[in-house]
Amino acid sequence: MSTASEEIQAGKRFAFGRNWTAFLETLDESRIRIAVESLEELLDQSTLEGQFFLDAGSGSGLFSLAARRLGARVRSLDFDQDCIRCAETLREQFDSHPEEWTIQHGSVLDQELISSLGTFDVVYSWGVLHHTGDMWQAIENLLPLVKPDGLIVLALYNHQGWRSRMWRRVKELYCSGTLGRCCVLAVGVPYFALRTVAVSMIRRRNEFAEYRRNRGMSIVHDWIDWLGGLPFETARPDDVIAVLESRKFTLERSRLTKRLGCNEFVFRRTAE
Repeated sequence: MSTASEEIQAGKRFAFGRNWTAFLETLDESRIRIAVESLEELLDQSTLEGQFFLDAGSGSGLFSLAARRLGARVRSLDFDQDCIRCAETLREQFDSHPEEWTIQHGSVLDQELISSLGTFDVVYSWGVLHHTGDMWQAIENLLPLVKPDGLIVLALYNHQGWRSRMWRRVKELYCSGTLGRCCVLAVGVPYFALRTVAVSMIRRRNEFAEYRRNRGMSIVHDWIDWLGGLPFETARPDDVIAVLESRKFTLERSRLTKRLGCNEFVFRRTAE
């Protein structure tokens, strides 16, 4: 299996970890608090005390930290070494009990590694598996890690037909080299900025601030993630639900979009 660095050099992968490293420069207690509140709402739980939480594709490490703040024992897993360093930085700076937070380098496509992890009360993979290069296999690999009556949280890019194919071309151009990246950023960032300003005027609210209040994330860093995020796959909501239900998981709640971005699912594994 190739490394993330090798795939980035070959133009097959976006440097997710570098983008999240830049995001951490904006991180403060306000963003952390918002992330904690959004995780509480998503899981419909005010505490994770006594629970084991897997952050599969931990990225910036923010939601691993949020799970820790809610009392969970956490294992963060990521394919990108820069993402591993992000999680390690947050653990060092913000966690008073670092022994309760394990950080591990690896891929969700590595079946031997995944099968060695044990089981978890919550398996959380938000906006990750569509970037693995084999999304459906990644989902299949994670399902056995969920304890009976446990939860799996998935956020996967919405399938949009020709629009999805167009965005794949954009991402391939971004990852092709310096010239391609500059071209995509020169067009893409102003486009998203102007669109956000227009929506703010129509809705009469600050969409930049509203985005931060949603999950504590940075809208600009998420734009860059979207523009360059390769590998790139999408899924229809009905297909995701059908696969999980066939594996004895029940959909508890979802948040779906008809546009760009992620469909969000929370499934519970049927108790055995």
